Amino acid sequence: MKKLVDDKKLSIKKGKSPQFIAVEGPIGVGKTTLAKRLANTFSCETLLEQPEENPFLERFYQDQQTGALPTQLYFLFQRARKIQEIRQSDMFQKVQVSDFLMEKDQLFAQTTLDNEELKLYQTVYKQLIIDTPKPDLVIYLQAPTDILLSRVQKRAIHYEQSINSDYLCRLNEAYTDFFYYYDHAPLLIVNATEIDLANNDQDYQGLLDYMLNVVSGRHYYNARSSL
Repeated sequence: MKKLVDDKKLSIKKGKSPQFIAVEGPIGVGKTTLAKRLANTFSCETLLEQPEENPFLERFYQDQQTGALPTQLYFLFQRARKIQEIRQSDMFQKVQVSDFLMEKDQLFAQTTLDNEELKLYQTVYKQLIIDTPKPDLVIYLQAPTDILLSRVQKRAIHYEQSINSDYLCRLNEAYTDFFYYYDHAPLLIVNATEIDLANNDQDYQGLLDYMLNVVSGRHYYNARSSL
């Protein structure tokens, strides 16, 4: 369904918007799309991953065993560089929406690297001394593996076509474990199985209304599509 209205015209409770929102979730769940839509609603800056820039990513999806380490290190340096650039520009003093948490970099590393590669990765990670500003709100989008695979196939990005359900299942489980223990910021866990946050205004407005009331703790948003 095509969006009905401009995001900037949607109802927002003034004075309630978090200054730094991080949207997270496994591949295909829609985190970047939601991050962009939130940024448009709040007329703010985005801090986005750029997987298309990673020259090792396609190799990784084709052969995870040989492609995992260079892929992971490239993403680590890319994310660290983005954080450093943002810090130098004082952009975090403005409202900001990100489609990644720096801490999740290790989640991918632990999922894809063997023991020796993980030791090397962790050494590099510690040397970077990455100190990311704490979000005012983290939105964790989750969906079953079959839904993720369907969405990945539907968006038809060429380097993602080698992604299989086994990898997505492992990644999904890693995200579940990560956020089970996550308590560094207010957390909103969203069941994104049925709702269409990209194209359905009512679904998006419902989430927007709910998230603006989250100021602390852990919350769950479980809604059905308005279609």
